Amino acid sequence: METSSLNKYQERVVSLMANVNEEQQMEISDLLAHYFAEKAFDEADKLWDDGIIGEQTILMNIQKIILL
Repeated sequence: METSSLNKYQERVVSLMANVNEEQQMEISDLLAHYFAEKAFDEADKLWDDGIIGEQTILMNIQKIILL
């Protein structure tokens, strides 16, 4: 397995996470998940508005997810 070093931001996050309890860690994880989900939806909305994707694209991707 290849090792890699953390950048300063990653080290800061690890340091901060070391100082919170398990419940707080779960809350932070949920916040991050919601943040990135919102970013993904915003980008999908832009693609939709620009006519790059449409209903057929959405339906095909939903079917792929269901089959996973």
